Amino acid sequence: MFDWWFRIKFWKRVVLGFVLGALAGWAFGKDAETWFGPIGDLYVTLIMMIAVPLVFFAVINAVASLSGQKSIAALAGRTFLWFALTAVLAVGVGLLFGWIVQPGSGVEKLKMAADYTPKEVPGALDMLLNLVPSNPFQALGGAASAKLADGTKVLVPRSGTVLQVIFFAGLVGFAMVKLGEKVAGIRKLVGEASDVMIQVTRYVLEFTPFGTFGLIAALVGGYGFEQLRPLLSFVVALYLACAFHIVVVYSGLLLAHGLNPLKFFRGAAPGMQVAFVASSSFAALPASLRSVTHNLGVDKDYAAFAVPLGATIKMDGCGAIYPALAAVFISQYAGIELSLSQYLIIALASVLGSFGTAGVPGTAVIMATVVLSAAGLPLETIGYLYAIDRVLDMMRTMTNVTGQMLVPVLVARETGMLDRAVYEAAPTNVGLREGDAADAD
Repeated sequence: MFDWWFRIKFWKRVVLGFVLGALAGWAFGKDAETWFGPIGDLYVTLIMMIAVPLVFFAVINAVASLSGQKSIAALAGRTFLWFALTAVLAVGVGLLFGWIVQPGSGVEKLKMAADYTPKEVPGALDMLLNLVPSNPFQALGGAASAKLADGTKVLVPRSGTVLQVIFFAGLVGFAMVKLGEKVAGIRKLVGEASDVMIQVTRYVLEFTPFGTFGLIAALVGGYGFEQLRPLLSFVVALYLACAFHIVVVYSGLLLAHGLNPLKFFRGAAPGMQVAFVASSSFAALPASLRSVTHNLGVDKDYAAFAVPLGATIKMDGCGAIYPALAAVFISQYAGIELSLSQYLIIALASVLGSFGTAGVPGTAVIMATVVLSAAGLPLETIGYLYAIDRVLDMMRTMTNVTGQMLVPVLVARETGMLDRAVYEAAPTNVGLREGDAADAD
């Protein structure tokens, strides 16, 4: 009955949901939040339902499989190296566009966001200890839904984080390797459970166009242009910086590895779309994992380790571009001339801090707080940007997730774990239909 719908390529269905959602938000105004917001809320809840079990079974299966063919330590080291290198490049892009656009110059006195409260930055030891779950079953609870002051529903860590799930699942995987044939039945069962969760993920992702419609309708209806007007130059600067990082920097890295960037963006499109509308790397995780393996040809066992890890610590948008750009904006707004040493501190704090605040709700605001504090800039001024944070977060998160998909592709290319035939075919579907040929233009 619905074959006509599934014959439409997945990315086109999502774009259709986005456009119709924007029109509905414009037409219904504030009422759009009441009428269409629950559709977006349901989509976020469905993603929350599948994300943690998907990661749990995939990581166990990956560790048990990778240990026999590749050095996990070597793969992890190479992955972390690319995380850091791309973060350094992202900081440079943020500073560059701060200098070019000058978003803080000529801005009149701004109003602090009414709902802004200073964020408490966790200590390094606290973050390290938080990697180990005191109760793995609580950690598997993973995340809860919460509403921001503007009514936007988001995912936040509850009693545990994805890093805790990865840590526990990794231990279980190593134990299975150690026990060998004694647990052959359990290893097979975990592999089957992972396959089941992948199938469930495909079902849930089919709801993405409708979730996109609800989320965008509620956002457009509830957000007035008057709220954006005072900080429009900052919004433009951030969007330009993120677009430059995605299109120019990421494409350059792909070309350096002998890969066609257009193929990458085509295959990564579903994960990027979900990230933009949901504004959550965690919410985009099922789509990005599916895109990396099914569309881009990365070995599924390596991807099961790298993509969830990236979703927690690989934050080029939130952890690198945004804090660097915010520091330049605030220095310009406050009339403070930054010295070379302050620029270096901003760069270092952005790169290191993005790893240290992994899994913390409101990562972008906390990262900006860390960077401003390190550079000696007034912390309270971040409250000016908080008023438009939801609009900024869409582009920041899409940049995060694109980088989270890029690094596994680069590492897989370097280590012979990339299926070039799949990559070159560049399918775009992550839902019910499996046929790659059906997805080709």
